[in-house]
Amino acid sequence: MARRAGIVAALAGLAVVGVGGYVAVHQGVGPLPDPERCSATVERHTVALSIGQAENASIIAAVAERRGLPARAISIAIATAYQESKLQNLDSGDRDSLGLFQQRPSQGWGTPAQIHDPYYAANAFYDALVQISGYQDMPITDAAQAVQHSAFPSAYAAHELDGRTLASALSGYSPAAFSCVVHASDLPAQPLAPDALTPRTNAVRRAVMRSFGTLPIGGGTGDQAASSTQRAGTGRTLDFYFRPVSAENRRRGWVLAQYLVANASRLSISTVAFDGRVWSAGAASSKGWRRMPSGVAGSASGKPGRAARPHIDSVHVIVE
Repeated sequence: MARRAGIVAALAGLAVVGVGGYVAVHQGVGPLPDPERCSATVERHTVALSIGQAENASIIAAVAERRGLPARAISIAIATAYQESKLQNLDSGDRDSLGLFQQRPSQGWGTPAQIHDPYYAANAFYDALVQISGYQDMPITDAAQAVQHSAFPSAYAAHELDGRTLASALSGYSPAAFSCVVHASDLPAQPLAPDALTPRTNAVRRAVMRSFGTLPIGGGTGDQAASSTQRAGTGRTLDFYFRPVSAENRRRGWVLAQYLVANASRLSISTVAFDGRVWSAGAASSKGWRRMPSGVAGSASGKPGRAARPHIDSVHVIVE
């Protein structure tokens, strides 16, 4: 009898370990890292996204920024993509619907290959949106329906708050409001290309150019935003400049900074620093944007001896 009780106890213990292991893996409890994910929090409302959803949302916002569209346009586009695809670049849908916005080649939205490109799809959506007179003052669901001509015209309303939250963060009007948990990678070192950047660093540069167009850019070997190991590397850093220092350039800088965090997993980005804050991949990513210590240094205006927020006029990026 005692032996049977011992077996039962052992099996129960294994069950507890099994459940605990599942929770640790899937919920990030204990010594295992948190699962990769992203979130945006604005005015006490939080939107949780997968890494893939975050990448797509950041592209929708970047396309609007490059076109000079208002945050309202981003809210409408993201609410629409939520309803149509859950912010996923789908391979199929109703009839011949495809992609983020479930656009149909048969209805003149483009070829299947074009619609599967999130940049093309977002531009096509905005092309239609800006033709709607007064769309900025319309309820989001009405503006979305005017573009989509959906059989369920009221469905977009359910995603208005999430759309506004993501738009406020990804358009830079809510600084440091968007962040991701991204696991640290252990990638091998890469040789420098002729431009003195590594291939992965060049991939980041190309992604930024595609999303935002040409920005003033520089490269270096790292600084106080990096660890000592990162400082030892070369060809793995980029600085995108937003000068002169102004409220509008600060907003624009945050658009880029939060885009880079949204795409950090895909682009092997380890650190992003801007406006006195820093985000880092790995264990620190669960803390989101952290404040960097201010130093007594020359400010962006060139006046010496003032306490300056690090990277107040540049988005600093370190790549694995």
